[in-house]
Amino acid sequence: MAKAQHDTGTDHLLAELEDGVLTLTLNRPEARNAMSGEMTSALAVQLDEAERNPAVRCIVLTGAGRGFCAGGDVKGMAAAGDGTVGETTIDAAIHRQRLNQRATSGRLYSLPKPTLAALPGAAAGAGLALALACDMRIMSQTAFLTTAFARVGFSGDYGGTFFLTQLVGTAKARELYYLSDRVSADDALGLGLTNWVCAPEDLGTRTHEIAQRIASGPSVAYRYMKENLNRAISSGDLGDCMDLEATHHIHCGQTEDHRNATKAFVEKRSPVFHGR
Repeated sequence: MAKAQHDTGTDHLLAELEDGVLTLTLNRPEARNAMSGEMTSALAVQLDEAERNPAVRCIVLTGAGRGFCAGGDVKGMAAAGDGTVGETTIDAAIHRQRLNQRATSGRLYSLPKPTLAALPGAAAGAGLALALACDMRIMSQTAFLTTAFARVGFSGDYGGTFFLTQLVGTAKARELYYLSDRVSADDALGLGLTNWVCAPEDLGTRTHEIAQRIASGPSVAYRYMKENLNRAISSGDLGDCMDLEATHHIHCGQTEDHRNATKAFVEKRSPVFHGR
C-alpha cells in the first residue's frame, strides 16, 4: 500500500497512513513540539477517525526534529498569567482542559488498537503523559523523560499521574513528580517506562519494524487484549478480569483469523491475519 498523507487541518500535526500504520507526528520542532491548541484539536480528530477506520491497525505517535513533545506551551501560559490561556473564566479553562485530555491521552489509552510512541528526544510534562498513554514506547538513546511540572509550579495533567503510577509504582511516581529530575533512556528502560532503546539513527527503522509487525497481527485479538489489560488496571478484581478474558477468548476462537492461524501452525507456516 502506498503512503497516504492525511490533511489534519494544521501544520502542527502531520498524519500518514501506510500498510495499516497511522503515523501522527507532532510538528512544532522550533518549540520542541510543544502542544498548541491547533495540535491538540487535530490530534483529537485524528485519533477519533483512526478508531473508526478499519484500515488503521496500529498508531505511531512521534515528534518532528530532535524532540518528542515539550508539553504545554509555557510561553503562552506565562502570557496568560493564571493558566487559563485565553479562556474567560477558571471554570471554562477547567472544562476545556478536561475535554482536551480525554480526547488525546485518554483516547490513546482507551482506543481499541495498539499504540506506539517513538521518542527521538525529550518528552516532558503533558508530552510525557502522551507517551505514557501509548501501549508501548521506543526511545532514542539521546532521549529523556521528565515530569517537569514542579519546575513551573504545576501539579500535572493529561493523566500522567495515573500512567506513571501504574508503570513504576506510587513511591517512584511521587519522586519523579516532586523532584522533576530527568530520566535517561537507559534508566527509563530499567524502570519499565520504555520497551526499547536504540541509536538515534535507528529509531525510524526500528519503529517501522515494530509497527509493521503489530499491523500485520490479529487486530481482533489485539482489541480484546487491550480491553483485558485496561480492565485489569481499572478493576483490580481477579474474578472480573478472568470473566472478561473468558468472553473475549471464546469470541476470538470464532474468528477467521484464529482458524487460519491454527491451520498455519499445524502446517508450520506464518499466519496471515485479516482482522475478521
